[in-house]
Amino acid sequence: MEFRQLEYFMAICEELHFTRAAEKLGITQPTLSHQIKALEDEIGMPLFDRVGKRIAITEAGNVLREQVAKIFSNLKGASEKIRELQSIERGNLSIGALPGEINQLVSLQLLDFHHLYPEIKIRLVGLDDLFERVLKNEIDLAVTILPLNEDERVSTIPLYREEFYLAVSQDHPLAAKDSIDFEEINQNSIVMFPQNHQCRKLVDVTCNSIGFKLKPRIETNTVDSIISLVRAGAGATILSKTLLSLNDTSKLKVIRIQNPTICRQVGIVYHKDKYISFAAQRFISLLTDHIKSMELEEPINCSQL
Repeated sequence: MEFRQLEYFMAICEELHFTRAAEKLGITQPTLSHQIKALEDEIGMPLFDRVGKRIAITEAGNVLREQVAKIFSNLKGASEKIRELQSIERGNLSIGALPGEINQLVSLQLLDFHHLYPEIKIRLVGLDDLFERVLKNEIDLAVTILPLNEDERVSTIPLYREEFYLAVSQDHPLAAKDSIDFEEINQNSIVMFPQNHQCRKLVDVTCNSIGFKLKPRIETNTVDSIISLVRAGAGATILSKTLLSLNDTSKLKVIRIQNPTICRQVGIVYHKDKYISFAAQRFISLLTDHIKSMELEEPINCSQL
């Protein structure tokens, strides 16, 4: 079994088309077919089902693809380690961050990171499907909300746990309160993110858990507009501590929510088999130090929803 044959095999798995795979590899289609036939003969089982011009990966092909992907990932990691020995502060770093305040939190660190390591090329993408991107090795690491049940294919680094708070204008009837039961919130006019926003999703899950549906009077997808509307007396809102820390909340009263408390764990996710490069290690260290300085971690006793 030759390394070149495995490269050819993975190209066909990606394209599911011999001609396109051959063009991608820069070889002729007969050459590609010959090499795959030789590989199948050596394994003793077909790797692809061929029906006319369409092909599908067989069960044996799926087993080989999974193992070859691990081999290629390990080789890439070895190559990165060797390159870093040659020039320890060069390389590439791709980071995924959940859209919204988590993306904003990560973005704030990019300039400092660039000043410290100007030769490292950085790519930041804001995505919802971060776990899939990590599993497909499309990004080096992701900063996101950690799930209750960890996937054995990934490793996690918890960064901080935070509560959500009710924010109202200083002359709002609730401004005299220091805490409020969650059910009482629904008796007031609410300004919130749309239902597809991560903050709103967590709030809606909490609502469902205690049997009512949040019905905001105003929905907007920017935190600036939410804070401006609340400050102007249009209603109350529910925001994470991260959002409150990253934005101007002067002239607002922040009230702790209880029964139940809304909270979430934010952390870093990366593929369990992936080599964590020097660049990734440095960025993780920088982000961790910044979070400590912001005092986002809260000593709270609640369950993440």
